[in-house]
Parts: sequence; C-alpha cells; structure tokens
Amino acid sequence: MLKGFLTVSGWTMISRVLGLVRDQLLAAFLGAGAAQDAYQIACRLPNMFRRLFGEGALNAAFVPLFSALLEREGKATAQRFACETMSVLLSWLLLLTVLGEVFMPGVLRLIAPGFTHGGLRDSLAISLSRITFPYLFLICGAALVSGVLNGMHRFGVAAAAYVSFNVVGIAAITLLPRLTGDVAHAAAWGVSASGVIQFAILLYAARRAGMPLRLVAPCLTPRIRTLLARMGVGLVGSGITQINFMVDTIIATLLPAGSVSLMYFADRVNQLPLGVLGAAAGTTLLPVLTRSLAAGDTDGAHATQNRAISYALVLTLPAAAGLLVIATPVMMALFGHGHFSARDAVLAAQSLRAYAVGLPAFVLVKVLSPGFFARGDTRTPVLVGIGTLLLNFVLNISFMHWLAHIGPPLASSLAAMVNAGVLAFMLHRRGALVSSPLLGRQLAGMVGCAALMAGGLFMLEYTPLGGAMEAGALMRVVDVGVMIVAGMGLYLVGLHVMGVADMRQVAAAMTRRLRRSRAA
Repeated sequence: MLKGFLTVSGWTMISRVLGLVRDQLLAAFLGAGAAQDAYQIACRLPNMFRRLFGEGALNAAFVPLFSALLEREGKATAQRFACETMSVLLSWLLLLTVLGEVFMPGVLRLIAPGFTHGGLRDSLAISLSRITFPYLFLICGAALVSGVLNGMHRFGVAAAAYVSFNVVGIAAITLLPRLTGDVAHAAAWGVSASGVIQFAILLYAARRAGMPLRLVAPCLTPRIRTLLARMGVGLVGSGITQINFMVDTIIATLLPAGSVSLMYFADRVNQLPLGVLGAAAGTTLLPVLTRSLAAGDTDGAHATQNRAISYALVLTLPAAAGLLVIATPVMMALFGHGHFSARDAVLAAQSLRAYAVGLPAFVLVKVLSPGFFARGDTRTPVLVGIGTLLLNFVLNISFMHWLAHIGPPLASSLAAMVNAGVLAFMLHRRGALVSSPLLGRQLAGMVGCAALMAGGLFMLEYTPLGGAMEAGALMRVVDVGVMIVAGMGLYLVGLHVMGVADMRQVAAAMTRRLRRSRAA
C-alpha cells in the first residue's frame, strides 16, 4: 500500500505543480475579474464530475467489485464486467452531454445564479461551458479505465495520465489565443482536448496490461445493477466535499465580481496537499482494504486503516499549519503578477486560510470513506454527507454577508470537520476502526511538531524573509521557498526527536529505493 501511495502521490504532485503553472498563466492573463469568473464557472461542472467519479462514487463502487471478481472468478469475468460498465456509463454520459449542450443557459442559471442575465460574465460563461462540457464524458470514461488499472494494482499509469490535463492546458493557453481570439476560449478548448488525450492513454495502458476494454451493447445485468445501486447511494457520500464546493461556488456568484476567482486560486493551493495526499490515500487504500476483508484478515484491515491515517496526516498537518501562517507570501509568490494585483493576493490568502483550517478533515474524509465502501456500505456515508451538506449550506448563508469570500471556504472546512468526526465515530462504533496506542502517540507527536513549525514560520515572518509582499517576483519565490524548506526541516527534526519517525531509517530506505531504480 505504501508503494502505491507514494506512486500515486508522486504523479499527483507533478500534476499539481504543472497545474500551478497553468493557474499562474490564467492569473497573469485574466486576473481576478469577470472573464476569470466566467472561465472558472465553465470548468465547474466537468471538474466536479471528474472528482466525483475519478475520486468518488465510481472508484468506491467499481474497484471493490472489480477487484473481488478478479480475485475470485478470474480475469475473463472481471474484463467482461469492466466492458459492460464502460458501455452503460458512456451511453448515459453521452445523453447527459447532449442535454447539457442544448440547455446550457438553464444550467448556468442553477450553478451561477449571481451572474446578471445577458451580462458579460453570463454570456461568456455559456459560450465557454459549451466548449468544456464534453470533458465530462471523456474524463468519466477515463476514470473507469483508471479504476480497472487501480484494481490490478497498476497505480502509476493511471496517476500519470492525469498529468496530461495540465500539460495540454499550458500549451492551449500559450499557443491557441491567436486562433481563438482570447485566452479564456483557448483555455476552454484545452480542457476538452486534454480529456481526449487522457482517455486514449488509459485505454492503451489497459490494453498493455492485458485488460483491453471494448464497447458492448449496454445491458443492465445483475452486476451492473449492483454497481449502479452502490454508485447512486455513494455519489453523495463520497463526493460530499465536491458538492460542498459547488454550494460555495453558487454562493460566490452572489458576491462581488472576482469572488469566484479569489476562491478558485486559494483552493488550487489548498488542493496541493489535499489532492496529493487525500486522493492518493483513498485510491490506494480501497483495493488493499477490500482484499484484506475478502481474505478474512480483520486485524490486517485495521492495521491498514491506521497506517493510511498516519501516512495521510504526517504531511497534511504541517501543510495546514504552514498555510495558516504564510498564506499571503505564498499567494504573492505564486500569482502576484500580471493582472493579478497585490490586493487580489491578500484577499485570496484570506480564503486560503479558511480552507487550510479544514485541510486535515478533508483528507480524513478521503481516508475514512473506504472503510465503509470496502465493506459494501455506501448508505452510511450518504446519510452523514447529507447532514454535512445541509450544515454547509446553513453556514454559507450565515457567513456570506459579513465574511464575503472567506465565508464559503470556512463553511466547507467546518462541515468537513463534522463529516470526518461522524465517519470516524461510526467506524469505531462498528469495530471497523480500532486505533492502536502507536497511532495515538504518532498523531500527538505530529500535532506538536506542526505547532512547533508554525511558531518558527511565524517568527520568520518578522525577519527579512517575510518581506515577500514588497520584493520583486523572483525574490518572492526565493523567500517563500526558503521559509518552506526551513519549516519542513524544523518539522522533520521534531518528528525525529519525538520518536514519531526515525529520519535515519527513512533516509536509508530512500537510498535503497534509489539504488534499485538505478539498477533497473
């Protein structure tokens, strides 16, 4: 599981770094105004479906069924099930895509009610959404093929394919404006083009892995009915974070122009640790946990769940603490250029701190949900998810007038805390989450070391290193980079001194792995 975790998180980190480059280009060319708001709204629906299916309901429902068939009935049965699933899924998605293209103005009324009818943001958002909406069809198909590869424990190719989204996006923003007339339309075409490339790469990888997938006549077989039932129920439970984010977006469109953009750039920084650690932990934990339970190894399943929590939080806790302290220098270093002003960076940093408060909870939801899915229970996360969704909505309404662009991120963070807490309580009450004394000591040590690191960064803010706001673009990056390295060093030393992790053993393991890679 650790090998798969590191593989997925490594490729995801590469994708997130390239994503930051893409976002820097968007910030420089579009700033935080009407055009940026319209483009971000155009990407909301397809991206929400990508996260729901790629990291949520499809993965949660399909991977355990596929893995169990592969383990018990062999490759041929599992392959037939995957082909049947792909045919049913793509048929439904094709219909949904066509309907979305036809009724796009009405769809925009639902997800962006604050856009003035017939105004610049509204007209541009409709045009851009019609370009990006086919990505929904392509990326959900790609997510299914990724589930096949993950079920075969081939995590690397599935994770690497998503890098192409940002590679194509960067190319589109820099090369296509001469053809499309503006950056917003060029970026929109890049979204759909990346979906074609990702789907093609994954289909080829599945063929190379000995699991070629082909379309068959769509048919609701008993296995497909079981899958759809689990997906339908799990859609809300596993994707509650994304649904909460969509609620945040709807509320943001009712706020002053630019609020959608400010929250987007803050969330992009927040998604570095959340995407790298949360998605990697959830993706690699589910098939391992499912196989342990299928083999009757309950103790092994408990140990696996505890290790996943430890792996995820060992880096999530310092990431949250660091973002709370140096949010403004980070936003200035990453986006404070071109049309993205210093004032935009300060406001976006306020949203980032609100997201960072709930970062550990967001990741824990990703880690705890597979504990239900691996046991075939998608109902409980749904019920918990509906409750936290309602809580998020109430908090959003309460915060929107006096916290503005800070309100939606803070509401999501508080709702995520409740979500993670209730999921942990339910798993523990059922005997599915049995924390060991070692895990308790590790978590206490991580919290203490993260607090120590935050204190060190806070003091650095009052040295010349904290002058990123007034420095030039290059010095901002250098200053923030030095602060991050110093914070990481302080945190790692703290882990070593407190006995949470032996850095000598970690260094030795990394050296052995590097030598094996070179030998291969």
